[in-house]
Amino acid sequence: MLRPKIPTMPTPTGLVSPPAVIEPTTVVQHHPTPAPIPAPQVPSRPTVQLTPGAVLALVGGGTAVVLVVGAVLVSMLLAVAITGASVAVCALVIRSLITSQHRR
Repeated sequence: MLRPKIPTMPTPTGLVSPPAVIEPTTVVQHHPTPAPIPAPQVPSRPTVQLTPGAVLALVGGGTAVVLVVGAVLVSMLLAVAITGASVAVCALVIRSLITSQHRR
């Protein structure tokens, strides 16, 4: 089918050997048998049992987390609003100083 061509040098510098003859080989395909699939084992984990006190603690903890995250977000929003307002006031003051300087 496809036989590789061995390049020949124009002027050999060492011992020259004739090109090797490559014989084609047959390809035999083996079909491996699939490994048996083991049955899935159910892990023996203890079930979680929530007592009324544990449920109350979870609800209280979740509420506290929501309140803290909300307070942080509101404070960040307030900081951005205050910064924007102060920049706007500074821009107005600078503009009035520049216009009053041009009038003199």
